[in-house]
Amino acid sequence: MTDKLKDIEEIIGKYTTAGKILSQVREEAKDQIKVGAKLFDVAEFVEQRSIELGGQPAFPCNISRNDEAAHATPSAGDDTVFGKDMVKMDLGVHVDGYIADAALTVDLSGNPDIAKASEDALYAAIDIIKGGIDTKEIGAVIEDTITGYGLKPISNLTGHGLAQYFTHTPPSIPNKHIDHGVILSEGDIIAIEPFATDGGGKVADGSWAEIYHVVGSKPVRLPAARKLLKQMEQYKTLPFAKRWLESDKLDFALVQLERAGVVASYPVLKEVEGGLVSQAEHTVIVTEDGCEILTK
Repeated sequence: MTDKLKDIEEIIGKYTTAGKILSQVREEAKDQIKVGAKLFDVAEFVEQRSIELGGQPAFPCNISRNDEAAHATPSAGDDTVFGKDMVKMDLGVHVDGYIADAALTVDLSGNPDIAKASEDALYAAIDIIKGGIDTKEIGAVIEDTITGYGLKPISNLTGHGLAQYFTHTPPSIPNKHIDHGVILSEGDIIAIEPFATDGGGKVADGSWAEIYHVVGSKPVRLPAARKLLKQMEQYKTLPFAKRWLESDKLDFALVQLERAGVVASYPVLKEVEGGLVSQAEHTVIVTEDGCEILTK
């Protein structure tokens, strides 16, 4: 075996290990999502359990409810509990930066068809993925599956590629019909991520954010900001939660770092018409005649 093949085998092994850890954490965590349980407790469980099993969180556990599609995570000390909500749990695990990413919907709201639409769209997409497929075909089958339920896909959210320490890389995997896609190749590692809604089919930035990532390197004058940036270095280019940071001037230091263009936030994404949103996601590796689900 050549050194290059050994390197590829080692990298795929790390993606596979991350996927196995994620799968176990997801199965243990999903049963904790019930009316009256704290969002904070579920998020903390997901993140700590990922570490206990030998991985690291690739991003903060996202727990988005109802019209929230993504990027919601509890704040420090948050005592919010689940009600009769449409709950999306999006979790990521990495091993040496190689990321597994998956999501599911737990419907506490009494709208099971919305949850089923995104799940069915996910598996319909997985069924047709193979080396040489055009991503426009994936987008078409996702949209057709969701509209078959009388719902809409979230058209401005997509699946994505994954790379070491990067949670979103090309290719983009559409959730709707498009005119021109890209061809997937054997060995591509991608996250397929349909969202279904009974609303307008688009999301926009909400008014708050609890998730950040480092986007640049610039001199920082204020001591509190410099100290906070030092804490952030451990996450490299990966997203992190505000509640993971420690500073007696946390909000002030974050504002300074954002203004300097050193960090950027991920605002919570909300459905534009206030519709309920469901999500389903797996990470797969494309093979010659199909794909292997790394997060099943």
